[in-house]
Amino acid sequence: MQAFYSDQFVLPLPQGHRFPMAKYGMLRDQLALHLPAIGLEEAPSAMDGELAYAHTPAYIAHIAQGTLSAPAQREIGFPWSPAMAERARRSVGATIAAARSAMDQGIAANLAGGTHHAYADKGSGFCVFNDVAVTARVLQSEWSRKHRASRAQLKVAVIDLDVHQGNGTASIFKNDDSVFTLSLHGDKNFPFRKESGDLDVPLPDGCGDADYLAALERALEELEQRFDPGFVIYLAGADPFEGDRLGRLKLSFDGLQTRDRRVFDWCFTRRIPMAFVMAGGYGVRIEETVQVQLNTYRIALEYWERWRSAQPNPLS
Repeated sequence: MQAFYSDQFVLPLPQGHRFPMAKYGMLRDQLALHLPAIGLEEAPSAMDGELAYAHTPAYIAHIAQGTLSAPAQREIGFPWSPAMAERARRSVGATIAAARSAMDQGIAANLAGGTHHAYADKGSGFCVFNDVAVTARVLQSEWSRKHRASRAQLKVAVIDLDVHQGNGTASIFKNDDSVFTLSLHGDKNFPFRKESGDLDVPLPDGCGDADYLAALERALEELEQRFDPGFVIYLAGADPFEGDRLGRLKLSFDGLQTRDRRVFDWCFTRRIPMAFVMAGGYGVRIEETVQVQLNTYRIALEYWERWRSAQPNPLS
């Protein structure tokens, strides 16, 4: 299974900044130590033409040239720097690379990504470019060129299980019936002004394993009734964990593993290839965030091995 990383591009954040930048390198170290069957590759940098599938030219230029206004930088939560701009491109490039790999192998991953608060024309909530939106559109374009004779379109489902609603993703795909956005999120958590996605499931503060997993099951059933995806992008956020500083939900390690297994199984049973990204995670103890993520990779590797023994993906 291929997984793409960009943790060598570290933002020069102010002392005491609350974003846990160290988690990305820690995750890569844990994967190399405990899951050597996962092939770790440096992420490519997304090109302007790829970013333009989901972002306005003016916004792409502001990030590239460092001309973001002070309020725009505050909304993102990161000060602009060349490293910030390059890391944002690499995070998108990692998800694009993972999606391309998954089309051939069934499952692949980005060790970062899930920057779902970024809109077409602005960033927000630690998200500069929206890697999920760009990737969905890039994949659709490549698939359409490859299958030009059939004139069929690749349908993409976004299963967003970060604790925060993917408002940027919902906004970008608001009038696009080829992409289905499903989000389970804290009702009273950021963003406080939600965007309407295709299927939003708001959850109360303190929601635990049983209620969360029941809500997920209902959501997957509704997704299947309403949409027939040929590809899935899964945001496997670690922030619903009970030890998260920002999450306000109460999922246990076991509950999150059951969540992940259900999503991987849902895709595998239907032979839908998927790319997954790590999205948020702000544990009181950063080691616990990394453990949640490592558990996701253990399950992903199990299902990737099932893909290897299954028939070739008919979409590839």
